[in-house]
Amino acid sequence: MGGTTIFSDFLQALGVAHTGVYSDSRFHGMAFKSLFGFSRLLTEYGVANTAMRLADASDMAQLPTPFLAQRSDGFVIVNGISTGHDGKPDSVDYTFYHSPHKEDWDGFVSTFEGVVLTASPGPDSAEPDYRRHSFAAVMDCGKRWLLALLALTLMVAGIIYSGAWRHASLICLLATDIAGLTVTYLLVLKTLNVANHTADKVCGLLKEHGCDTVLEQKASTFFGIFSWSEVGMAYFAVSTFVLLVFPDMTVRLALVNGCCLPFTVWSIWYQRFRIHTWCTLCVITQGLLWMQFLCFLCGGWWNGVLAGSMVTLIPLICAYGAVLLGLNRVDNFIKSSSARQ
Repeated sequence: MGGTTIFSDFLQALGVAHTGVYSDSRFHGMAFKSLFGFSRLLTEYGVANTAMRLADASDMAQLPTPFLAQRSDGFVIVNGISTGHDGKPDSVDYTFYHSPHKEDWDGFVSTFEGVVLTASPGPDSAEPDYRRHSFAAVMDCGKRWLLALLALTLMVAGIIYSGAWRHASLICLLATDIAGLTVTYLLVLKTLNVANHTADKVCGLLKEHGCDTVLEQKASTFFGIFSWSEVGMAYFAVSTFVLLVFPDMTVRLALVNGCCLPFTVWSIWYQRFRIHTWCTLCVITQGLLWMQFLCFLCGGWWNGVLAGSMVTLIPLICAYGAVLLGLNRVDNFIKSSSARQ
């Protein structure tokens, strides 16, 4: 079962039975990320291993793959070494940050620090107490699927009982809300420095590590109190709830959406002209806000948007505030818990 660390990736490459959650936790518990630490962990899993320093980098071609190699930019898992017609190493296939790479031999060797760790799993090599951990992992996966099923059931029921199915614009709005919740959730994970392969993959579409650069800026927070990812997640969560339970307030949602559009212009300007990099998840979020604006406009929800009493905005604003404060409390708890570890 997959994990998010190089240790889990290495166990996967070796074919050693393991669970991502436990293996990742053991890796994060290493005081120092060194080959000695890797060696101790592998020994716990019953995997024979040997660390060695190579006098000549070309000796790597004689080692059984996969093995760990230390480079100046971190550890990599070498999966294979190709040789040319002259029998000399030509290129290296390796895994770095969960992604497969292929690099010519000279380029790879230029950052290789000469230290490797080979591993030889046996028939009994496995994670300690693997069966119990595996059962817990299956149950955890089952809970996630059950949660998704229950959420889908509630959404379908809301669409039916609210009458949202009669308006194509409301269905489109709900679709953008769900997409927005997904994107802002990934943004929250990035803000909390929680490893997530999907978030990393999406963020690399426009600019490598662009999301990390943008989220490190002071401008990524609202007066240093809330992160914009929290604000976005609260926005899409409340919008989804209102559309499913109080569809009569859709015109008020249109007004709130209109108030958000100037921020999208500023955000794109800031990324383009101030820090000269792009946060893919942020750009997608801005695009979803404009898609919602078009849905509100084409659905006729802007007609009479300022008519009637503005008192109805009060519970809507309270809902945004309550969800935002709740998210912020949870995020702060996660940050403080991580700091104590």
